[in-house]
Amino acid sequence: SVMQTIRELLDRIHWDPDFAKGEFELGFLDRLEGRIVRLPLRNIGFSPGDHFFFHYMDDQGVDHSVPLHRIKSVYKNGKRIWHRQH
Repeated sequence: SVMQTIRELLDRIHWDPDFAKGEFELGFLDRLEGRIVRLPLRNIGFSPGDHFFFHYMDDQGVDHSVPLHRIKSVYKNGKRIWHRQH
């Protein structure tokens, strides 16, 4: 089966209440730190109509805009349920 895109997965979490039960985290590449950062999905925002970026506020209160293609993995209740092939 063809792996779903990150957009499809995020849409499913958004629209499918049964699937959405649980704690989700996104693992994305932080280019400044050169490492994968895991963020709770509840800490992440999406602008309406923007299908290419997500936003989050860091500990210093700085808003970051991150392209979806930098998301490398998605976790549900600590278990990896999705990852980018390359």
